[in-house]
Amino acid sequence: MALSCSRLSNNLSLLRLLRLQSHRITTGISSPCFCQQSRCYSSSEVRRGIGRYVTSSLRWVNGKYENFLKKRFPRYYLLYHTFVEGFKLLFRDAKDVGNIKRKMSRDGIAHRDLSYREMEKLRQFRRDVLKGVPLVLLSIPPFANYLVFLLMYFFPRQVLTPHFWTPKQQVEFRQLYHSLRLGRHPAVIRELRRASGAVPDGDLRSRLDDLCTQVQKGSTPQVWEILAVRGLFSGAPLSMSQLSVNQMRNLSPLLFLTPRLPGFLMGRRLTSHASELLALDRALGKLGPGQLSESELRQACYLRGLDSDRLGVDRCREWLDRWLRVSSSLGGILKNAGVLVEVMITSH
Repeated sequence: MALSCSRLSNNLSLLRLLRLQSHRITTGISSPCFCQQSRCYSSSEVRRGIGRYVTSSLRWVNGKYENFLKKRFPRYYLLYHTFVEGFKLLFRDAKDVGNIKRKMSRDGIAHRDLSYREMEKLRQFRRDVLKGVPLVLLSIPPFANYLVFLLMYFFPRQVLTPHFWTPKQQVEFRQLYHSLRLGRHPAVIRELRRASGAVPDGDLRSRLDDLCTQVQKGSTPQVWEILAVRGLFSGAPLSMSQLSVNQMRNLSPLLFLTPRLPGFLMGRRLTSHASELLALDRALGKLGPGQLSESELRQACYLRGLDSDRLGVDRCREWLDRWLRVSSSLGGILKNAGVLVEVMITSH
């Protein structure tokens, strides 16, 4: 009997505690001690604390390692730092491209309606990915990564994207690529002059011949001189469909395309890249060249054929403005934009 009374008393005490706890919950009153204990034993906060500790430890170790390399092996440190920063830039570009693609899909935006910077980001990232694919495939077999490292060290221009070039290498490689473009200019002018002999209009033929003579002497054509002969590139003998294989091989390096392809493939790629550059010009015209930073301005001029590293900012801006004035007059007039009028009569 005493046992039954004791059990009943315990049950009543338990009921009173449960009722008091439910009352505190419904009225928003909670025990400070209970909350404090909950915070002390929260598994999520413990995990975050461990994560912060591990992250700070890794940063400390990485800082020590970088300082060691910087003092003992400065040349290797420069290579290491360039690669680390290059991967950061590459991942950031990949994230930006993903955001642009999602926006295009979500809002139904066509490529031609993108802003200049978005369009340029997609263009450059696609080229970088295509350049990096062979290196990734080469690194798949076991122990092939050692060969990849050697290739990256000894042939950075051929196998690495600009993300992994040092500032000195960027200038050096741009100069090299521009010299390769300059080497194609005489052949482009010769082919253009040869094809102009079949132009039936004597006045236009004479204008084009004078234009070629100016370029051969090192002069930069004026806007009105290029626009005066633009109609010649909408039909035979200077339209894209009439270009010889030799002329396409000479024009391809001016747009950073390989000339080592069959003629029909070179024609398709020239058409595609000329149309892409024309779309970039349209977007840049809406933005305005004055809105570009110095690095964006120099990159835009370099893409279109100018050795922008050796010119001042004002000269680059003036040249780009002249290019856009010509480009804005080509839409709807020239088929394939006349390969941008033979890349604006071989820009300097």
